[in-house]
Amino acid sequence: MPASLPPAMTPAPHAPAVSAALTETNVRVNSDFRGDRIVLYGAVFDPLSRPSDVVVIVRGPDQPVRIARKSRVAGVWINSRPVVFQGAPGFYIAASTRPLDDIARFGELRRLEAGVDHLAMNAPAEQTTETRYGVRDVVVSRLGADYLDWRRAVVRLKTAEHLYDVDEHGVRFVDKGLFRAEIPLPAEAPIGQYTVRILLFQAGQPVAEKDRTLTVEKVGVERGLYLWAHRRPWSYGLAAMAFALGAGWAASSAFRRD
Repeated sequence: MPASLPPAMTPAPHAPAVSAALTETNVRVNSDFRGDRIVLYGAVFDPLSRPSDVVVIVRGPDQPVRIARKSRVAGVWINSRPVVFQGAPGFYIAASTRPLDDIARFGELRRLEAGVDHLAMNAPAEQTTETRYGVRDVVVSRLGADYLDWRRAVVRLKTAEHLYDVDEHGVRFVDKGLFRAEIPLPAEAPIGQYTVRILLFQAGQPVAEKDRTLTVEKVGVERGLYLWAHRRPWSYGLAAMAFALGAGWAASSAFRRD
């Protein structure tokens, strides 16, 4: 999970704050869904009117990502043993008032998982070592030095599917203290609950945060089929197989010649 801001021990005088709201908190997906654009409006409250930057991070439900590398063996291209990354968001976009590297340092961006380069993705483990007390203390990844190449492949594939993005000018101040951001939601966006984090930066440090939620759900017949497939996969699979066989038999009967 993304890191949170350190809790303040006592309320600081003239402490800045940020607030925001989504124009749409529930996206309904049916067979005609072609994507959507979620608009976020917000305001910065700072009695001292200090220079501020805003970063908006929208993160969809985590999903395992399975990828494989093609290798040429005896003149034939085959897929290598697949690699599964756990904990990768199904959707991720970071929008900001200016480039992230200009807003904060590397360590701060990494701690907050701000930007696709700073997302935490668990590498697959081939060997684990446990102590005599049952505490796991060593995990050795079988990817070794290739870990970064595989991770870049995950980001590249997600970006090509319009599921990952970084918009360096996606947040705009439209008036003094008032800002606006547009989040494109592609048709391939996964179903589930999304987290929307609004971070306020001043002098390279996060000073305030606001969290919102966005729900993407199927409706109508699509919702019934989705729930059936996820809650009763065996019966759904058998029904799909029976339907395919029936459709094939009907088609062959319709075009059969005497």
